[in-house]
Amino acid sequence: MSRVIRKKSPEKEPKLERWLISYADFITLLFAVFVMLYAMSIVDQQKMEEVRASIQASFSREQISPPPPKVVGAKDFGLIPEALDQTVLSQAQDEVFAAEGREFSRIKDELQDNLQEYAAKNEVGLTVNERGLVISLKEAGFFPSGAARVQAQALPLLDRIATSISRSPNPIRIEGHTDNVSVKSPAFPSNWELSTARANSLVHYLIEKHGFKGSKLAVTGYAEYRPIADNASEEGRKLNRRVDIVLLSRKGAQGEALRFGGE
Repeated sequence: MSRVIRKKSPEKEPKLERWLISYADFITLLFAVFVMLYAMSIVDQQKMEEVRASIQASFSREQISPPPPKVVGAKDFGLIPEALDQTVLSQAQDEVFAAEGREFSRIKDELQDNLQEYAAKNEVGLTVNERGLVISLKEAGFFPSGAARVQAQALPLLDRIATSISRSPNPIRIEGHTDNVSVKSPAFPSNWELSTARANSLVHYLIEKHGFKGSKLAVTGYAEYRPIADNASEEGRKLNRRVDIVLLSRKGAQGEALRFGGE
């Protein structure tokens, strides 16, 4: 009987590099995780910078800054919705306006106490509105008829008013007004000159006596064209002859810039 001899098949060499495939997959996945984390950290940093710049602009005391330039933020990657971004900025702005309104009310209360002390309640009007705090100085209490220089007896009260508003960082507009009765004199050919001269007189007093910065003051004269009462009666004309010191709110200052910038 013949013996069948089977040849052994050659043994396959072990694939020693197989582990490299798993290792490469692991490294690739780990790299992807770190790239994602790095990208998220950059997005958050840019988003915080955008919010920080907006809040800083809202609290700016020296000037009204334009909105910060748009940068790539989290919302651009679908991480934070646009509506949420606008809500955060709107809430911050509302808080600024609310704090400003409380400060105007505090100054108004302080001035009202001063008016009682000087028995000048009927000579000064105080109003807080969207423009800001409006302090109306009536002609009868502060200016001689047809003249622009403040009367000496009114200066102590004017000093108190100046002290109360000097601590505010808000810009100030001083606006002269007259009634519709024409004035004609060598010094003031019309109501335009008289209303502007009275406003200028107050500006110079605030700068020279109380050290107000000229950069935060503005002057204008409206003559008889911004009445607050009917000029048909003597009582109405008395109310219209006034100089308004307007402590402008942030919103009011923006409105003034747009209105006068477009004229």
